[in-house]
Amino acid sequence: MAALISLLLPTRGRPELASRFMDSVQQQSNQLQDVEVILCIDEDDIGSHDLDCPGLKITKIIGPRNTMGALNTACLRASHGDIVILVNDDMVIRTQGWDDIIREVDASLEDKIYLAYGNDLYKGEKLCSFPILSRRTCELLTDPFPANYKGAFIDYHLLDIFRRLQHAGHDRIRYLENVAFEHMHFRSGKAEMDATYKERNRFGDDGVYISLRNYRELAAKTLLAAIRGEQAEAMPSAPKVAAIEVTFGQIVLGNIKLFLMDGGLPFRWRFFLYIWYLGRYLASKK
Repeated sequence: MAALISLLLPTRGRPELASRFMDSVQQQSNQLQDVEVILCIDEDDIGSHDLDCPGLKITKIIGPRNTMGALNTACLRASHGDIVILVNDDMVIRTQGWDDIIREVDASLEDKIYLAYGNDLYKGEKLCSFPILSRRTCELLTDPFPANYKGAFIDYHLLDIFRRLQHAGHDRIRYLENVAFEHMHFRSGKAEMDATYKERNRFGDDGVYISLRNYRELAAKTLLAAIRGEQAEAMPSAPKVAAIEVTFGQIVLGNIKLFLMDGGLPFRWRFFLYIWYLGRYLASKK
């Protein structure tokens, strides 16, 4: 029996895009009977309540508006898959048999601890835009998609955890270049700016990511213990944190300690985060 794949899809105000995504699932899956979509729809998004795709297993969750982290967590709890993938309504699957390729990756790791991701045809290998995790990895992490994240950084959050594992000698990151999960984002010139894009604060989660640094370190230690077959305490849920307001001096000096001096991460990732955060701070002040 093939491993069941759960696609977690929070969507708002984009029934046409959500339908396009589900059509691509139906067209490109080799074993459609072993794929499910968990739709999370806002209760005030009436136009999306009737979303459907005949022949595709769909579970709908309709509730109050919430953060992206909370919506993905709600989808996770309603899912049944052995493999979990975070997807967006502005994504289109372009690779026939994508599901079997991902099942092969899952089967190749006996302990099921990994972070895989396809080629979004935009960021490519640089970012796990649509993270792929086993259910066991999700269970070990307890709270893989912290509710603190309003609309961004879940991908960077997970990648950071697995960079720490990689630095500890266990590379469990799998980039699937031949699996095209095309991100039809307006920044790549593949879509028009719409209300859903406009509502998101591009820099709203920067401080949250910084605040959850110790939580990511604990998550990596938990996964490392599991890989080694050691007994580890269960991860707590992510603490509630507030976005941090910082000055330019704090970004320059404080992030030297936070990023550049973080010995739990590969230096290239530390350096990237430091320069990237400095650039994001300057862009946010324009």
